[in-house]
Amino acid sequence: MEKHSNKQIIDDIIDLEQYAKKGEKPPKGKRYRIRIDKDYYVVDVSEMTGREILVLAGKTPPERFRLDQKLKGGATQKIELSDIVDLTTPGMERFMTLPLDQTEGGV
Repeated sequence: MEKHSNKQIIDDIIDLEQYAKKGEKPPKGKRYRIRIDKDYYVVDVSEMTGREILVLAGKTPPERFRLDQKLKGGATQKIELSDIVDLTTPGMERFMTLPLDQTEGGV
């Protein structure tokens, strides 16, 4: 009989920001709570593309926005639209969006 398993699937929502602030690797789960700008979203996947994160946050079309990932300690990393983000990466606190300047003029 097994007393303890480190590979448990947690039924609760995994709050990724809280795990990053504690310096802990988030466990595998069924649902993850992520923060994009000031809003929180619950997703049921452990990986998302930059495009999917922007669309989830209502930033459409996603080509008009920049997406950055804030890491524990204050560092940021740019996420391209096609980049796959592993939400269970230790130290990942939240995402930030920034509208891209459209200064090229009209079509």
